[in-house]
Amino acid sequence: MKTLIIALLITGLLIVSCKNEGNNPIDDKDPLPNETQNPGQGQPGIIGLSGIEAWDKLSSDEKNKIKSWNTIFMHQSVGGDLEDGANANGFKFEYFDRNEKPDKGLSGNVFSVSNGNPMGKMAEFKELALVHQSLVKIAIFKFGYADINDANLEQVKLAYKKMVDELRTQIQGLRFVHITPPLIYIVTKDDGNAAKMKMGEWMKNTFKDKDVIFELQEIESDNGTCKLGNVWTICNQYRSTTACPSKEQGVDAPEGQGHICEKEAKRIVKALLYSIYQVGK
Repeated sequence: MKTLIIALLITGLLIVSCKNEGNNPIDDKDPLPNETQNPGQGQPGIIGLSGIEAWDKLSSDEKNKIKSWNTIFMHQSVGGDLEDGANANGFKFEYFDRNEKPDKGLSGNVFSVSNGNPMGKMAEFKELALVHQSLVKIAIFKFGYADINDANLEQVKLAYKKMVDELRTQIQGLRFVHITPPLIYIVTKDDGNAAKMKMGEWMKNTFKDKDVIFELQEIESDNGTCKLGNVWTICNQYRSTTACPSKEQGVDAPEGQGHICEKEAKRIVKALLYSIYQVGK
């Protein structure tokens, strides 16, 4: 009889213990892979060539953090090369638009406005960002290589600053990754690269203390190693050629375009991914 009583007491204690364990929530568990999170404070600055190696040195856990921050990336052709490169690295930008919500972490879309119309692109970007203002945490706008020239440079600067300021005011806590405009391949004469370089310098001087700038021009030109006179150009070995074409854009003309070859896009985009990491870590 005494043995039976002891056994019943032990059983009762075990049941109470199990119930108590079930009522204690675990607060420090890692988020599930498909859960979105708010980014951290971030670290502003300029990310160029060094960002490629810096990304490679991150652990998988650190890299995967960017998948949980709702980020919108809008672009056209060269941006498509970068998206393809990101996908090849295991970081896919999911499609979003006015109706498809950017609520899955990294999200991307191509401007409906044509290249050469930077004002239209900025209007479209602002509109979509505001449509999804309750979701968007990080915003990335990319100019095309045909968007900026000597004639419109100052106008584009003013419009871009206005767009950024208005979005920052209307979307609390919004972070930006700015991208220096992509270069074209020049052999005989400059066709807008000098203006794009001026835009890039202005971006760095204006936003480097608050946001992250992805210095695409530095990477495309090997920090000015590839140039015509004093004007930087995308290096021949990085652009889309028959030896190494862009995945989606085909082979570039001998001069005047600036798409990125598929192999190099996979390498170059690491600095963009690291820029996202820096702005949200």
